[in-house]
Amino acid sequence: MTDVDVVARFCTATQAGDVNAVMDTLASDAELISPLAGRSAFRGHDDLRALFSALLPALSGSTWRHRVREANTAVVVADARVLGVRVGDAMLIECGRDGRIQRLTPHVRPWLGLTSLAVALGPKLLRHPALICRAFRPH
Repeated sequence: MTDVDVVARFCTATQAGDVNAVMDTLASDAELISPLAGRSAFRGHDDLRALFSALLPALSGSTWRHRVREANTAVVVADARVLGVRVGDAMLIECGRDGRIQRLTPHVRPWLGLTSLAVALGPKLLRHPALICRAFRPH
């Protein structure tokens, strides 16, 4: 897999709500920096699978509009709805040497959309207390 197509594959997989296809684009030690809680990050396939399994069904009408790339870094812009509220995301995607995604840094807006995302994800993620503890552990 090359990083040239991995960003497009990630966007297609998230838009389709396909958790397995999303996971295929991620390095085994990939991380997602949380837009909800300060310096927390979800790391590794197990935690990211739990996160995307909670996140993707919460999104409706997800559409990726723009992609800007330079070397192993891309910025993609998306629109979706969470609990009926519009949410936008400008996500920084960093790929590793193996061509898979190493780090995802979402920048979610507006405030109401981010709040709706927290409301939708919170109860689902609280079912995984060890995941929450690992996400807040300094790395």
